Amino acid sequence: MRIEVDDLSRAEVVALVELHLREAFASSPACHVFALDTTKLADSAVMLWTAWEDGELLAMGALKHLDAEHGEIKSMRTAPGALRRGVGRAMLDHLIGEARARNYRLLSLETGNNEPFAPARALYQRAGFVECEPFADYTDVSFSRYFTLAL
Repeated sequence: MRIEVDDLSRAEVVALVELHLREAFASSPACHVFALDTTKLADSAVMLWTAWEDGELLAMGALKHLDAEHGEIKSMRTAPGALRRGVGRAMLDHLIGEARARNYRLLSLETGNNEPFAPARALYQRAGFVECEPFADYTDVSFSRYFTLAL
């Protein structure tokens, strides 16, 4: 598996972003969907990586710059055919490594509190993330859960 910076120019990456958004809206109240579409993933404050194996897209994950000491994980998604193969953990480890390389002191994320998001919450907790209060521009505490990792 190789993980590389992505520019959203490949149809299969755009399709995974669209799947991620569809499932976010299917699993969350619309006002609580903070997943990034392709326009927002192309923002200069966001860097997207994708994981590939033998020409097959396995996963994506993005890192958003919040400030000199704080980054946010965005748009983590494993392709349906790559679930339960350790791909999500590999992408998460890559994003943590990138955050450390940027000298961030904190890496945070927002996710849902209902059952469809349970595997994601478990992944983040196994990686050492702990629950925290809303950060950056987030305010919701009715649906969203927030996690952070001190680096």
